[in-house]
Amino acid sequence: MTKKTFDKKDIEENKYVAALSYLFLLCVIPLLLKKDSPFAQANAKQGVSLSVIWVVGMLVFWIPFFGWLLWVMLFLVNLIGLIKTLSGEYWEIPVVKDISDKINL
Repeated sequence: MTKKTFDKKDIEENKYVAALSYLFLLCVIPLLLKKDSPFAQANAKQGVSLSVIWVVGMLVFWIPFFGWLLWVMLFLVNLIGLIKTLSGEYWEIPVVKDISDKINL
């Protein structure tokens, strides 16, 4: 498994838009506006995957302990993704990355 690398100029120019990928449905903004940025597209695809997981997760968030733990974990994953993107890093989120690689937009 190889880690994706991105052009530093691409990261600097698009990291703020790419950060929207981790704010639930705002992930469509970099997906639609930054088609020429591999960095923004990779983060946006992970954001779409996380948004789908959030929607499915809403079915179990109400379950005591397990649902609450899932909610906290998803929240932290989104927060870490947001922080790493703003700092110019690309974080390949385990499991989510595998799902996002299948997205072909």
